[in-house]
Amino acid sequence: MPRSKVAITVDAQLLREVDRWVANGEFPSRSRVVQVALDRLRSERHHRHALLGELAKLDPIEERALADEALAADIRWPGY
Repeated sequence: MPRSKVAITVDAQLLREVDRWVANGEFPSRSRVVQVALDRLRSERHHRHALLGELAKLDPIEERALADEALAADIRWPGY
């Protein structure tokens, strides 16, 4: 995938932390830190969106009835 250069402004303390990660060999460069962070953010947003879509399919009345049914049942807790 083609890459583009961008300029960003970050908090000085955060940049020092990023530089420590690079100096410690956790990442090869500042650019890689930003790339990994953006990839993770995109993934988390995708998963959150998918979860919200699934939650929207639930019927609150049916879910309440199932929960009440489970609570009313004589369930024995396992011993530890």
